[in-house]
Amino acid sequence: MSKIQGFTIVEDGTVTTPKGFRAGGLHCGLKKTERHDLGAIVCDIPAVAAGVYTLNAFQAAPLKVTKASIGLEGKLQAMVVNSGNANACTGAQGELDAYEMRARAALAFGLPEHYVGVTSTGVIGELLPMAKLRSGIDRLPDRVTVNGGDDFCQAILTTDLTKKTICVNLTIDGVQVNIAGAAKGSGMIHPNMATMLGFITTDAAIEQEQLQQVLSQVTDSTFNMITVDGDTSTNDMVVVMASGMAGNSLLQEQHADWVAFTQAFQYVAEVLSKAIARDGEGATKLLEVSVVGAATEAAARAIVKTVIGSSLVKSAAFGADANWGRIIAAIGRSGQEVNTETVDIRLGAFVVLEQSRPITFDEVLALDYLQGESIQYHINLNMGEHQATGWGCDLTYEYVRINAAYRT
Repeated sequence: MSKIQGFTIVEDGTVTTPKGFRAGGLHCGLKKTERHDLGAIVCDIPAVAAGVYTLNAFQAAPLKVTKASIGLEGKLQAMVVNSGNANACTGAQGELDAYEMRARAALAFGLPEHYVGVTSTGVIGELLPMAKLRSGIDRLPDRVTVNGGDDFCQAILTTDLTKKTICVNLTIDGVQVNIAGAAKGSGMIHPNMATMLGFITTDAAIEQEQLQQVLSQVTDSTFNMITVDGDTSTNDMVVVMASGMAGNSLLQEQHADWVAFTQAFQYVAEVLSKAIARDGEGATKLLEVSVVGAATEAAARAIVKTVIGSSLVKSAAFGADANWGRIIAAIGRSGQEVNTETVDIRLGAFVVLEQSRPITFDEVLALDYLQGESIQYHINLNMGEHQATGWGCDLTYEYVRINAAYRT
């Protein structure tokens, strides 16, 4: 374990580390390979739940079902997810299938239907093979255990190369509180709500309104600040479930440990977000863009996302090209007001622009830095006190290869 910012990273923690949670996964035939393609997180009791969802106009059927479930009581006891098929743009039948998925899972786990949320990820525009899904859901309870966190992580992956998981704990009211998360995402990453699929569990005691507040606020500075390819998915969703079994007093803004809890929650979301960006389809590098000195926070975030989403910036990163012109051009087209005479830019430690004028730097040393696996771009607008940070990845030949044949 390692301590940072008042909380501890649990090195072997998973979404089942918080008290009351079990998880698991299995292969039911939705994917052509033998990798897990169906998974679930289950709580021993109805958990306080909150969610954020894609703002894409074409929302996949499972999102509507999960919204309905959470909307009834603000609680969930199970989240069931399949990969290999998004059940998006599938019309009335797709919605019926999503509700059947919920009903089947509720029956399998012995729960009321509205305590079950469902979500899907994969190819858009194809109906779920319900016979395979029914069989898989019926077998799922036997695979859901306190040791099933890794199997769940595998079950939610599509083109991802690595699982994405994190767990931390901290002390609140003298008791240990855990916050854990798992996520998937590699392509079609340019969220406008949250990102891809994310699942956060905690045993903290907190009311639904406060949990939704924390998730929404944290989303804006983490999941909404990453991009891989500029495309916002039809299925993006992040759901958090809080069992309340840690035994702390109810968390709210006036609580002495509220800030500590939100900082730990923020860390979990940021780690998952950066892991998604680093695992972008075909990516070889994690890019971090920070903007300071902005007139407003909205401007800082918009400029970050414009720079990190620029195909030219991403291509330059892939080629280890210290071409700061790509960055300044992206800043200028961000739609935000900038003072064109006061911009500073650094590539890592290398100052390349000062007061909007080029600075001589060591190209050889800069090349060595840009060939690394993590690159930081620092932008100072020198216009105000606001700042933002976002993450992305380079644009490679492999990205084109993967997406040229996604369905085949």
